[in-house]
Amino acid sequence: MPRTQKNDNFIDKSFTVMADLILKILPTNNKAKKAFAYYRDGMSAQSEGEYAEALENYEEALLLEEDSQDRGFIYYNMALIYASNGEHNKALELYHQALENNPRLPQALNNIAVIYHYQGEKAKEAGDEDGGEALFDQAADYWIRAIRMAPNNYIEAQNWLKTTGRMQVDVFF
Repeated sequence: MPRTQKNDNFIDKSFTVMADLILKILPTNNKAKKAFAYYRDGMSAQSEGEYAEALENYEEALLLEEDSQDRGFIYYNMALIYASNGEHNKALELYHQALENNPRLPQALNNIAVIYHYQGEKAKEAGDEDGGEALFDQAADYWIRAIRMAPNNYIEAQNWLKTTGRMQVDVFF
């Protein structure tokens, strides 16, 4: 049974009804409609913490989706799941795939930076100062790219870049 038929959540049901109406109105082919249905079911499962089901739906959506920007969002959502489960290397791989398909995803750049920053902290805790600093530098590179795309976002990252001397104060303004 499709997830959309077993949702008890009013918001999910409302989103499903609206999405179905839009799909009926827009001139899209059947393959694109199926891809969107899998993507929508993946988002619904993900929001409920059903990560395995979400990943299955996203995989199906990727098999059908031809639009690169939409593929980017699918990879991004998959990466979110892996990152939340602590599988950072897999998350990084998927964030990079998201960016290859859709380079205008500052949130993917930010999340890559967050992972590198976290890994930098862990490296320093383990006594690897040079490795930690190298990871912090990578984080800085990705945060700078994200902030350039979305200058009003990522305030904590902007503050970290300024306080660590990795970015000049006036670069984004």
